[in-house]
Amino acid sequence: MTGWSNAEIWLIIAVMAVGTFLIRFSFLGLFGGRDLPDWALRHLRYTAVGILPALVTPLVLWPEGPGSDPDPIRIISAGIAILAGCLTRNANYSIIAGLASFGLLQLIFA
Repeated sequence: MTGWSNAEIWLIIAVMAVGTFLIRFSFLGLFGGRDLPDWALRHLRYTAVGILPALVTPLVLWPEGPGSDPDPIRIISAGIAILAGCLTRNANYSIIAGLASFGLLQLIFA
């Protein structure tokens, strides 16, 4: 038991919903119909490049969760994906190379 009443839990959910809406509205609702300045567009181009590694890295290093042992197959596959991305400069080829190498290494070593 957490010690929270139902009303408190629903209040927290409502406040979080309003906060999430306001964060999204501040960007989409206020600037959605306007052209952004060049400096903002230049920075937004790197959003995917910054977010994708942040999502994938924990899954590569700790596949079972924090404190688990790294999986060499995942680390090798991530290295191959990085190498493919650097050589081809294409995210799709990088993803395909990482997935293919992961599947192949799983078949060989598992």
